[in-house]
Amino acid sequence: MSLSRFLPPDYDPSLPVGILAGRGFYPSLMVGRMRQHGIPLRLVALDGETAPDLIESFPKEHRTLIKVGQLGRMLRAMESMGCSYAIMVGQVRPGRLFKGLHPDFKAFRILRSLKQRNAETIYGAVIAEMESIGVHTLDARCFIDDQLADLGIMTGGKVRIDPHTLDHGIFIATEVARLDIGQGVVVKRGTVLCTEDFDGTDAMLQRAGKYSTRGKLLIKTVKPRQDYRIDVPVFGETTLRHMKEAKVEFAALAADRTILINKPAVIELARKLRIQLIGFDTTGISPTETPA
Repeated sequence: MSLSRFLPPDYDPSLPVGILAGRGFYPSLMVGRMRQHGIPLRLVALDGETAPDLIESFPKEHRTLIKVGQLGRMLRAMESMGCSYAIMVGQVRPGRLFKGLHPDFKAFRILRSLKQRNAETIYGAVIAEMESIGVHTLDARCFIDDQLADLGIMTGGKVRIDPHTLDHGIFIATEVARLDIGQGVVVKRGTVLCTEDFDGTDAMLQRAGKYSTRGKLLIKTVKPRQDYRIDVPVFGETTLRHMKEAKVEFAALAADRTILINKPAVIELARKLRIQLIGFDTTGISPTETPA
């Protein structure tokens, strides 16, 4: 039985994987799954981001704590711990790119070379550096295939959202993602209420809550050429609670491309809050064609 359909064909489960862990439950979920499979793990933890209990779950010789931006130290840690693979999981607070960043010489050199500084370019450069020392970065969906959004109504029942609203929202979200602005929008009957930006989904939902109207729809999607080693959309219980506060009644999530953190609990809470979760197919979506 395959460990995950997102692994490369030549993946060797006997070789150590370096976990570059950020915030939230996602890193703990990933580590737990990989430990179940007996995969040797090493941890590169980020000071002020990685959960302390996750750090303590690793032996001292199998973990390193670095400050955000210490790329050279991270690469040396990966080498010294014998990592053949790496996987990047969990968020880093967006503001750390401007305040609280501690770039070492290697990171400073890379940042100076980038014409655009966003998650894709920065983490893409980090991946290139890891590849140069023989550390291959894995798809961040590996090992948690069953936690991905399913196609159709995940919360059961019939679709309650107007199909034109759904099509329009998916189109707008795809365009926003293509332009690298964000990966989510909130719409209502052909009107775009909010788009996701640097602050993320939960901040967007707080803005959406200012509009006292029913039938609001959240869409989370991916870029047309998403690099899943760098970024995978994540949806969890915290976002559901923000949706409830903002009176957003529907969420459409890119099926097979959005991670539902602790999926059974997310679906159960969505039902309790009367929020309908819909998985949509991104195959064949053209960001250049307006839906009819």
